[in-house]
Amino acid sequence: QVQLVESGGGLVQAGGSLRLSCAASGRTFNNYALGWFRQAPGEEREFVAAITWNAISTRYADSVKGRFTISRDNAKNTVYLQMNSLKPEDTAVYYCAAKRTYGLLVGRYDYDYWGQGTQVTVSS
Repeated sequence: QVQLVESGGGLVQAGGSLRLSCAASGRTFNNYALGWFRQAPGEEREFVAAITWNAISTRYADSVKGRFTISRDNAKNTVYLQMNSLKPEDTAVYYCAAKRTYGLLVGRYDYDYWGQGTQVTVSS
């Protein structure tokens, strides 16, 4: 079993930056694919970014490409999402997710473990 805990959310003005963290406990996640998703009120949970177990491959939603960066530190069992040039439409609850696999996963239903989410609010 893997427990995921997100942190780093908050209120920021448009154009600002935030860095989200997601710490895993329960077992090492060296061989886990990791992802970030977000869900705005009244919307479906959507893919944001994903990274393979060895950080060789990453993928981003078109809406965040060039602004967000996913990274991981396996020694710290932590995955990060650096968010720059934030826009009001980035406002959502952000979730990290994990699955034990060597692949790169972008589907919401591909992941087995989820955190509780952290709120990101971008004001205009």
